[in-house]
Amino acid sequence: MTAPIPPTPTVRVGQPSAAAPPLVRDYGDPAAEYAALRTGALLVDRSHRDRWLLRGARARETLTGLVTNDVAALAPGHGQYAAALTAKGKIVADVRVLAVDDAGDGGDGARGWLDGAALLVDVPARAADGWGALLRKYVNPRVAPYARVTERVRALGLYGAHARDALAAAFGLPPSALAQLAPYGHATLAAHDAALLVVRVPDLGLDGFEVMVPAEAFDAAWARVAHAAPGVVAGGEAAYTIARVEAGYPEWGLDVDDATLPQEANLDELRAISYTKGCYTGQEVVARIHFRGHVNRHLRGLAYPADEGLVPRGAQLLDEAGKVVGDVRTSVRSPRLGGVALGMVRREVEPGALLTASWAAAENGATTDGASPDEAPPDDARPRVTRRLTVSPLPFPL
Repeated sequence: MTAPIPPTPTVRVGQPSAAAPPLVRDYGDPAAEYAALRTGALLVDRSHRDRWLLRGARARETLTGLVTNDVAALAPGHGQYAAALTAKGKIVADVRVLAVDDAGDGGDGARGWLDGAALLVDVPARAADGWGALLRKYVNPRVAPYARVTERVRALGLYGAHARDALAAAFGLPPSALAQLAPYGHATLAAHDAALLVVRVPDLGLDGFEVMVPAEAFDAAWARVAHAAPGVVAGGEAAYTIARVEAGYPEWGLDVDDATLPQEANLDELRAISYTKGCYTGQEVVARIHFRGHVNRHLRGLAYPADEGLVPRGAQLLDEAGKVVGDVRTSVRSPRLGGVALGMVRREVEPGALLTASWAAAENGATTDGASPDEAPPDDARPRVTRRLTVSPLPFPL
């Protein structure tokens, strides 16, 4: 008996890019999906992210000159978080870089779509166009051949208290093998006559893994993981986003973009920047901030009672004197914490400070609850709505 893909989702939200599949908001019970993170494991389709392979002996050297972290220092089977920047030091894309060359082959020597690859770069969907343009501009394909494999390779994510045991059971692995993976560490294995890449990811502040699999084998892999343990629950973007916000991980295009400096996005704390490697695009700006200065704003947590609905993305943040000191980015209703959001806030505003969120009232009294995170409130002459919030450190204390 098989149960590959869950029932039709309650809502599909807009695609982050034309090439990405629609995101599933939830499968009918987002509270139960979120609860699975601590009682079992949350299974999420992550296929909308963009994936690129780089090949050749100079792939590492080439990419290390393009991103903020030290790709050249990666050992096979290891990975890292990094960012690609403009010449002015602004974030074009935040990426995961995986050194897949000479990785294990899952026991039968078949690596399929990974054959000949030196690096895999996993990119947020909203940053896909910018990342692709950067590669085409700076990387000579004769020196380091690269290819976008997003349509050929899909991904599923499994996160939560029992994610490791469920994933190990699904593919016949010892849980200790997954426990030994460092953040962004990965291993290949063979299943359903296909090569799979299992990556450990820290984005939700919980144990988490993403499995990249050829598109034609995705349904079978999903079913295998879904049936691995009773506590595995299929979930959508709503539950995933709540946990991501609680953990303080930014999403490109929602919380940070190409007007954001790496230090504003807390990429130092997320270990995405090396200050000892060689040159890369935007390095001078990043190094100057680190060694001789500071940024004027930071991504911070915002907490508020959610009884009257969510504070929408784009709402202005005002201090006690009525001065604008930031704005709200992703905002969600956490079953554990109430209303929580990520916001870009002036550096002089300390954790614990009270701020006022202000935004234009929706037409016809409509609520912002359930709106797409891409939908910002209109900036017009309608009456303003206000709400009090408290600035919190990240990750949110749970």
